[in-house]
Amino acid sequence: MNQRVPVVEKITKANDRIAALNRALLDRHGVFGLNLLASPGAGKTSLIEATLPRLRGRLRVGVVEGDLATSLDAERAAAAGAPAVQITTGGACHLDAAMVNDALPRLPLAELDLLIVENVGNLICPASFALGTHADVLVASTPEGDDKPYKYPSMYGRVGALVINKIDLLPHLDFDMERFRRGVAVLSPDAIAFPLSCRTGEGLDAWIAWLMARTRQTRGAG
Repeated sequence: MNQRVPVVEKITKANDRIAALNRALLDRHGVFGLNLLASPGAGKTSLIEATLPRLRGRLRVGVVEGDLATSLDAERAAAAGAPAVQITTGGACHLDAAMVNDALPRLPLAELDLLIVENVGNLICPASFALGTHADVLVASTPEGDDKPYKYPSMYGRVGALVINKIDLLPHLDFDMERFRRGVAVLSPDAIAFPLSCRTGEGLDAWIAWLMARTRQTRGAG
C-alpha cells in the first residue's frame, strides 16, 4: 500500500513539469490558454461554436480538442473558423500536459491570441492534471442538476470561471440556481459565473467580454 503514494507523486510531478513548459510557450507567444472542462453533453463544443464567430476580427483563436475517439469536435471547431488539432486519447479519461505539449507545435501560436483546450468530458480525472493553461473554465448545464458542485468538489474547487449553459431550459427544469451558486461559492468563492444559452445567445456577451479582457492581460504581460 505504501508504495503507491510515490508512484502517484511521480506521475503528477512529471505532468506539472511539462505543464510549466506549456505555460512558458504560451507566455512567450502572448497566448491566453483556457482549459475547458465539463461532463459529457454539457455543451463544451457548442460553446466553442458560439464563441468563435463572436470573436472573429477581434481575437485570433486556436483550438485543441480532446476526445476518447473520433475527430468530430475538431472538425466542428475548424468549420467554425479556428485552426484546430485533435487529440484522441484512445480511452484515457482526461488530457495531460504531455498530450497538449505534442499538440502545440501543430498550431500557429505566433498568429494566435487565445487557445481553447477542450478537455475530455469528465468531472473527475481532469481535475488532477494541469495542462499549462492560464485558466480552468467549467461548463455546467442546467439539465445536469443543481447538485453537481456538491458531488464533484475537486472539479468545482479548481475553476476560475464557470459557464452555466442551457439557461433557456430553466422554465422546464427543477434547477435551483441559488443552491447551485452556493455550492460553487463554498469551493471557488472567486470564480466568476456566466449564465448563458449557446442555443439562443443569451448571456454570451458577458462571456465574450471576459475572454477579451483576459486575453489582453496575457498579451500585455507577454
